[in-house]
Amino acid sequence: MHDTIAPQIENVSRRAVLRGLGLTAGLVLAVPVLSRRAIAAYATGANAMPHGTVNDPRVFVSIAPDGIVTIIASRAEMGTGVRTSLPMIVADEMEADWSRVQVRQAPGDEEKYGNQDTDGSRSTRHFLIPMRQVGAAARMMLEAAAAKRWNVAITEVKAVNHEVVHTGTGQKLGFGDLATEAAQQPVVEASKLHLKDPKDFRYIGKGKVGIVDLHDITTGKAMYGIDTRLPGMKYAVLARPPVVGGKLVSFDATEAMKVSGVEKVIQVQGWPWPSKFQPLGGVAVIARNTGAAIKGRDALKVVWQDGANAKYDSASFRTELEDAARKPGQVVRNNGDADAALKSAAKVVVGEYYLPHLAHVSMETPVATARVADGKAEIWAPVQSAGGTREDVAKTLGITEDNVIINVTLLGGGFGRKSKCDFALEAALISKAIGAPVKVQWTREDDVRHDFYHTVSAERIEAGLDNDGKVIAWRHRSVAPTIKSTFQAGANHEAPFEQGMGLVDLPFDIANIRCENPEAAAHTRIGWFRSVSNIPHAFAVQTMVSEIAHQTGRDPKDMLLELIGPARIVDIGSGSKDLWDYGEPLSSYPIDAGRLRRVVELVAEKGDWTRTLPKGHGLGIAAHRSFVSYVATIVEVAVDDKGRLTIPRVDTAIDCGTFVNPERIQSQIEGAAIMGLSLAKWGELTFKNGRAVQGNFNDFKVARINEGPVVTNVHIMPAGPDVPPSGVGEPGLPPFAPALCNAIFAATGKRIRSLPIGTQLGNA
Repeated sequence: MHDTIAPQIENVSRRAVLRGLGLTAGLVLAVPVLSRRAIAAYATGANAMPHGTVNDPRVFVSIAPDGIVTIIASRAEMGTGVRTSLPMIVADEMEADWSRVQVRQAPGDEEKYGNQDTDGSRSTRHFLIPMRQVGAAARMMLEAAAAKRWNVAITEVKAVNHEVVHTGTGQKLGFGDLATEAAQQPVVEASKLHLKDPKDFRYIGKGKVGIVDLHDITTGKAMYGIDTRLPGMKYAVLARPPVVGGKLVSFDATEAMKVSGVEKVIQVQGWPWPSKFQPLGGVAVIARNTGAAIKGRDALKVVWQDGANAKYDSASFRTELEDAARKPGQVVRNNGDADAALKSAAKVVVGEYYLPHLAHVSMETPVATARVADGKAEIWAPVQSAGGTREDVAKTLGITEDNVIINVTLLGGGFGRKSKCDFALEAALISKAIGAPVKVQWTREDDVRHDFYHTVSAERIEAGLDNDGKVIAWRHRSVAPTIKSTFQAGANHEAPFEQGMGLVDLPFDIANIRCENPEAAAHTRIGWFRSVSNIPHAFAVQTMVSEIAHQTGRDPKDMLLELIGPARIVDIGSGSKDLWDYGEPLSSYPIDAGRLRRVVELVAEKGDWTRTLPKGHGLGIAAHRSFVSYVATIVEVAVDDKGRLTIPRVDTAIDCGTFVNPERIQSQIEGAAIMGLSLAKWGELTFKNGRAVQGNFNDFKVARINEGPVVTNVHIMPAGPDVPPSGVGEPGLPPFAPALCNAIFAATGKRIRSLPIGTQLGNA
């Protein structure tokens, strides 16, 4: 018996918005946002839209006759609150009553909606001003319609809380009353918009708005990718090559076809590695339900050819990386003469650090439903990049993007994994092959063993000190397979964007700094992961700060502030020819040592850095700039005589510039503490004979609820009037692990230089 529940995620277009609201007319605004091509030119922050930006792609705002305002969210929701925060900006500027606002999700269409890659902690920093502009345009068009109706000067009317008021007489007209006439007004040019004074904000920065999906999530009504049902839908799972670069030789489906519910077994095309996000290929078992498909897959007899990565062994590869870190590599930053300064130093402190591959393990595993027929494709999936998925589906199927619809469901976690749409492409290929809608479900083992992993890394830092204990030289070698290897064969050096995540952008006040990047080949799929290369770089740098403090008898917080140096704009100068600043212009987002100092000072004050601790407790501190935000974290640990680790308290200070939704900032920083603990304590993905060893939460562990910090305090730095917004979703993660390990050293005297901590403290 087939499910016949209709899909719940709507495709939103200009006509569909009007039709869905039962309107014959209404206010539908063209929103000036940026295409992928224009994004590089956007000087983000408290500035107007860039010169030359066109009005397409468009995001729509509509007002129904009953006054309900519908705002389209163009980016994917995975817990960051973006489906709330961006519409909230529009509502604030247009003076809409939030209780009368509804949010609808946009389909994938970057020509219409702008860049839809929900990653890089950039939604607010790229869209705060455009969303304010569309809200202001809506308000001014409503005001113009009211002024015309009353035949009064525009200066005599003002939008206030879902109404337009005539200031002279007190007459009022609701937004719904004015919708048709407002729609006939010309859209106000960006240069003529009157944005609100921030002191008049009702929602932005106030923390008064709950996330729009909260009720549905808590009551089980929210639609995630796994919840999609289509009439006549089949269910599929795949057997994929266990080694990246491997391929199918043969399969025998005789026993699989004997499983009750299994209807068909087919080969799925794979692409030679590297192949961006194209599927690994393999064998698909199609059934009447997912359980039957899994049992059918278990019964398959498959022969694989493992290919060039068949001998990949992560233990021996670690040795290769660590050996490479002890030798000179490609110079990526060079200020002064670090080599000479190290030779003449009174003392050299050396730290070697290792971080393994990490899997994303979002709570919802990859899943996608596809319906491909008559040269058209429609996908329902929890993807972070709706526009990118649309483009890739079209290319894979050999059809135009106009014939592809991507419906974005809620994401049950993403962390960068769902920026890669291989699972959606699998569903599209299988649907086309069987001539029916199909849901492709990944199991947890599929998720862990066929991920785009966070890179493995070996880091080596040498710090030269003079006779007074001042650091005069710093040489950092970072060795890690690059994300470029997913796109380009033979890519053996970290890309500039990876180097710019805590390596070449080091904000320390040291005269002689040299950063090197020796070669490292990739032997599995590497992809971006929450905070990306900031994880290994921050771990190495901030652990080394604590090591130097110990070697010189200094307080770690004081040592950190000394290395950061005085408040100033850090000038890397000619030291790095490829300095990458998260895609932003340095003129808008300079490397500001003063802001980094202030979050350290704030967290030291709020976290009571100098407090007296019980026996077995310790405090650790770390700070890091990432995604153009500044974060400092203090972790308190308690380690008992059996090596059991608990975390009584975490304090984190964040300076993310102008912010929109403080409740979501707090949530993201709290989540970073949990994720940081999971990765630091248990996170390790290993390989043997080219195969991922781990497969589920029994061997790739995550922190359980009883292991989490007892208290997590979040301290948001107030922003100055001209400070542009910066990232929130990722910056809380990098400082956590080094702060944790520095705290362990303070409590036990044991220095942790490689992750995960695992049994290094003696605890199971």
